[in-house]
Amino acid sequence: MADGVSQLVAAPPEAVWAAFMDPAVLVEWLPPAQMTGVIDDFDLRVGGGYRMSLFYPPDEREFRGKTTEREDRLTARFVALSPPGRMVQAITFESPDPAFHGEMTMTWTFEPAPGGTRVTVVTENLPPGVRAEDNDEGARLSLEQLARRFA
Repeated sequence: MADGVSQLVAAPPEAVWAAFMDPAVLVEWLPPAQMTGVIDDFDLRVGGGYRMSLFYPPDEREFRGKTTEREDRLTARFVALSPPGRMVQAITFESPDPAFHGEMTMTWTFEPAPGGTRVTVVTENLPPGVRAEDNDEGARLSLEQLARRFA
């Protein structure tokens, strides 16, 4: 995903950044589509991070969880925090399937734009079991939910 996925959010960069820094807010908009989430162990510093479980809705038939049938459990480590302009996270999935092993990198940028902030996420080094188009779609859905928070 060289170009990334972008969304205009009708808020200044500082307000959008804050939506990433509060685990109670983050878990409201980050799980894509009808997924839900739980965040554990939120440690807001470079080298810190959080553990998160994403749960698929019961009627989801197209996708299976990476950790269990209905769950994707991941660890996000903060590699760089440059408020309110850029954040880099290293993400690893907990999975019995080696196709989901490895560390992917998500770089989030927050650029002032007419009408608010252009939020862009670029994901690199996807595990082989994660299709780029599925990752892009999940990012797009999450960013749309973030934008709705500020609409």
